[in-house]
Amino acid sequence: MSPHDFWLHSDAISRSLALLLLVLSVGSWVIIFWKWRLLARVALDLPRGIAAFWQAPAFDDAQQRVSQFDRDACITPLLAATLLPVGGTLASAGDRHPQLTRVLRDALQSVVKRLQWGQVWLATAGAISPFVGLLGTVWGIFNALTGMADGGPLTIDKVAGPVGEALIMTAAGLAVAIPAVLGYNILGRQINHTEALLEGFAHDLRALLTEHPA
Repeated sequence: MSPHDFWLHSDAISRSLALLLLVLSVGSWVIIFWKWRLLARVALDLPRGIAAFWQAPAFDDAQQRVSQFDRDACITPLLAATLLPVGGTLASAGDRHPQLTRVLRDALQSVVKRLQWGQVWLATAGAISPFVGLLGTVWGIFNALTGMADGGPLTIDKVAGPVGEALIMTAAGLAVAIPAVLGYNILGRQINHTEALLEGFAHDLRALLTEHPA
């Protein structure tokens, strides 16, 4: 059965399920390609940016050097966060060490949240697509058997065709889910690696600024 024939002979529920799978598939592939490109750049820029920071003679010079490599703004938010709030507010209360801990943690969470964008979509697509496909199969078999029951005695030839066509929805659900799950796991691993590098840099940066204020 071609997609055109499926669309002509299916009902509103089958069409809705097919459109849902199409949306999940297109969205998943767009996110996978976009995040793959983003994380590939980050994996290249992050070590270079960190190395440039530590090779700089002073903090101000280090900020300028890092900005040349940090195309996706993963390191510069941490450096900008070290400009502590002015006095007279609760944000500036306390010792310098806890202040730096707070602002660096907030900046790190903001960067990681941006890198994790799209992961929820991939997880959702991988989780629900097989069930959407299964629901489409069950509904298609139900409609096929109902229609054949009104047309006289059932035979293997009459049942095999419609049931086989209905099973296509299960295959479509798996075709959507498998890339989404693989993308979620592979990209998630890269995000975790990037987060670990940023956490290590933030820890070292806090220690540097606590002992030797910029």
